[in-house]
Amino acid sequence: MGRIIGLDFGGMTCGVAISDPLLLTAQPIETIRRTHENKLRKTLARIEELIAEYEVEKCVIGLPKKLDGTEGDRVEKTKAFASDVERRTGLEVILWDERLTTVEASRALNAAGLNYEEKSRVVDKLAASLILQNYLDYLSNCAKSGS
Repeated sequence: MGRIIGLDFGGMTCGVAISDPLLLTAQPIETIRRTHENKLRKTLARIEELIAEYEVEKCVIGLPKKLDGTEGDRVEKTKAFASDVERRTGLEVILWDERLTTVEASRALNAAGLNYEEKSRVVDKLAASLILQNYLDYLSNCAKSGS
């Protein structure tokens, strides 16, 4: 089995993480930045490059539901982005509940003593890593329980 790529899709950024070949751990690799929210061509092209480079077979994208579980405007944009990724890459795309992952990433970066500028450079790729790690843990638990 190939690797899995994890994406944290935001208004102007897309955090990217990649699994190890054994699908045990997720590593943050980069944050793709856009100058306009709806201009995705370069973002999608970069994701395609990373998929080829890391021999990715599946994509997990964080689904930003509200804390009460409802879906807002950001969820609709994320679903449209997921459709674009699926259409362009041919990969299976999993939408994974990402509630609180950005908060968790910010807390970890605060604990590390990073200033605002340093945090803003890494928070999205760290959030992508948390999304992907949660999915990898889910796969591992399913394998252990035989489901």
